[in-house]
Amino acid sequence: MGDYIRVPVDSALLVAGHGIRGDRKAGRNQTRQVNLIAREWLAARAEEGYRAAPGQFGEQIVIGGLAVETLPPETLLAIGEEVVLAVSKGRTGCERLEAAQGKSIAGLGPIGVLTRVVHGGRIYVGDEVRVLQPAEAQANG
Repeated sequence: MGDYIRVPVDSALLVAGHGIRGDRKAGRNQTRQVNLIAREWLAARAEEGYRAAPGQFGEQIVIGGLAVETLPPETLLAIGEEVVLAVSKGRTGCERLEAAQGKSIAGLGPIGVLTRVVHGGRIYVGDEVRVLQPAEAQANG
């Protein structure tokens, strides 16, 4: 099974209804196109002895200042100037993730969230991330 292979990048192109351009899993599942995780959640896991380097939890995007694991399904997130993601559900672990961590992941709760790309575009490290209110969501949809 082994590690998740993720390479940190400064920007990524997200494609509506598909995922991250160039990602080998993009386009395979309509409800889990992009894995998001909170920077603070990762830091807490690192303190507990989990491997929390980029991608070690299978995440594709790390967001600071927002507990993404608490967001309910259908929450819309704007990233940067163009991208809108919709939360599909909380992400739970699997055998592959447990093998990559080398220890039990039972009891960690949601490991970030799975999202789908509603509106694509390019995102950059440091882009603002905000939860859209219903009126904003309609304007961006």
